[in-house]
Amino acid sequence: MADLNPTGRFSSRVDDYLRYRPSYPAEIVPLLERECGLTTNSLIADIGSGTGFLAKLFLDFGCRVIGIEPNREMREAGDHFLASYPTFSSRDACAENTELPDSSVDLVSAGQAFHWFDLAAARAEFRRILRPPKWVALIWNEREVTGDFLHGYEETLHRFAPEYKTIDHRQVGPDQMNAFFGAGNWKLASFPNAQEFDLAGLEGRLRSSSYAPQSGDPRYEPMIAELRQLFEAHQANGRVAFLYQTNVYYGALEPPHSSFLRHAGDISGPPDLSERRGFSRS
Repeated sequence: MADLNPTGRFSSRVDDYLRYRPSYPAEIVPLLERECGLTTNSLIADIGSGTGFLAKLFLDFGCRVIGIEPNREMREAGDHFLASYPTFSSRDACAENTELPDSSVDLVSAGQAFHWFDLAAARAEFRRILRPPKWVALIWNEREVTGDFLHGYEETLHRFAPEYKTIDHRQVGPDQMNAFFGAGNWKLASFPNAQEFDLAGLEGRLRSSSYAPQSGDPRYEPMIAELRQLFEAHQANGRVAFLYQTNVYYGALEPPHSSFLRHAGDISGPPDLSERRGFSRS
């Protein structure tokens, strides 16, 4: 059975993760400013902070951020990436035991990480460390599976990465959000995101995924050969595009009023995800 423990599975992929993973859309900040009361004085606990991509978004706005990251290699990469920000610090801890004081932070964020948490234990820990109304923002860059190139990429993953199906099926949707926030106490906002890669970048993007075979694995060379064929078939001017939807699930663990969803403006509440186009979490 595959070891799905996230604490160590990215250790050998840090360089590729830094170079080839997408950042997060700037629109997240005004969304949370408007909907969750985010200010430049907010103190954020970024859980599973990794290499620091999401933390940087908040630091650039002026927030203070504490990164919670149990993987040493990822945490050290994040410390280096964010070394110029005096308002960032990190600690070796996890979602279920952040070691932060009670009622000490204004927002908990998690980018590409929540699906690894023990939901009940993380919820209890977030309630402990957050100040009322206990805002949480759970964020993913979800790779679209649309068009010939991205469908082909998806097929390559299924052929050469046995863990991918297991991880990919850990889908996050209304049931998980209702269990975490409470029914009706969360909203979803989505923003388009994209990357373009040359061949070297495409190979690095694949290597950054925790489920991808690594060099030395007998599946690695055939996988890279197929990836190169896919690139040649679909490249334009030597590049291919990765398209994403960045999904932001957000809510309060102690909602300030029962009409939370009715004050959404143009942001939708809990959606029916059964009709969505295909996405895959990388």
